[in-house]
Amino acid sequence: MPKRIAAFGEVMMRLQVPGYESLSQSNTLQYSFSGSGVNVASALARFGHTGDLVSTLPDNPIGEAAMAHLRKLGISTSFISRGGKYVGMYFLENGFGARPSRVTYSDRLESSFNKANSDVYDFCKVAQEIDIVYFCGITLAMNESVRQQMIDLAQEVKRNGGTVVFDCNFRPSLWGTDGYTMAKPHYEKMLHLSDIVMMNEKDAMFTLGMATEESERLGQLMQLIPQVAEKYDIAVIAGTHRKINGDNTHSLKGFMYKEREFEFSKELTFSVYDRIGAGDAYASGIIHGEVGGFTPKQSIAYATTAAMLAHTVVGDTPTSTEAEVLQAMTEIRLDVGR
Repeated sequence: MPKRIAAFGEVMMRLQVPGYESLSQSNTLQYSFSGSGVNVASALARFGHTGDLVSTLPDNPIGEAAMAHLRKLGISTSFISRGGKYVGMYFLENGFGARPSRVTYSDRLESSFNKANSDVYDFCKVAQEIDIVYFCGITLAMNESVRQQMIDLAQEVKRNGGTVVFDCNFRPSLWGTDGYTMAKPHYEKMLHLSDIVMMNEKDAMFTLGMATEESERLGQLMQLIPQVAEKYDIAVIAGTHRKINGDNTHSLKGFMYKEREFEFSKELTFSVYDRIGAGDAYASGIIHGEVGGFTPKQSIAYATTAAMLAHTVVGDTPTSTEAEVLQAMTEIRLDVGR
């Protein structure tokens, strides 16, 4: 049964350098609007759900352009407030070979979302009308007011019997000096409220400060994730492991920890056109699988395939429908079996 799923987060303007040029080389930028919440709400709308965004946009032509873009992505805008003058921005340079892709955030302090007071949102109304709410660690890095808004909305959703999803998505550049120390208490508050969490062993080690004697990633994952699930009473934890290969292809393997058991996807190897937003596609696939009654094996196969497809399109926002993800899963199985 389709669900109404809301994402709380900032709408950002993405300014991309064409091709594989660097900012210092190019004099042209292509803009679009995105953000983790935008990506998740849009992806879930394409999977057949109602995808809402809870946010604030400027009351000017930039805000109108952003609203038009959200509607084009299939996102419901009924929970979006208007006010202020600015949107946050980031600059994207595509990597190639040994040079990695690079994201540079502009000053987000003056954005309409960052400056919005809690009274612009009716969290009681939102919580009564939705089934699931999605939050992201990028939003958690904004400021104390936004962090409190996340807590308030999560608590309202829980009181109304809804599901809270939190994607750890730690970005060191957004937290500054001693970022892990600063972030830990805020992450812990969100984890205590969350039913489904996107994270891996690095989040447990660095953001939560958990220790392990294991030296390999798989061993670290299998030791730490069950501890996180038990400590914070989390029903589902999911994430990915990525490898970047010498021929510029990427390999992705998904995992899920549920009911005290791990499930792993097959490793998918593919060429990359644009990798930004692939984690949001994976999170959307996990959410879709959970509300659709998929088994853990089905959920991670679906989510990993959705993430793979997100690498094949330009822009942050996933574009695949459920039928396209299922078709790609079928082709993968056929290719492996021949």
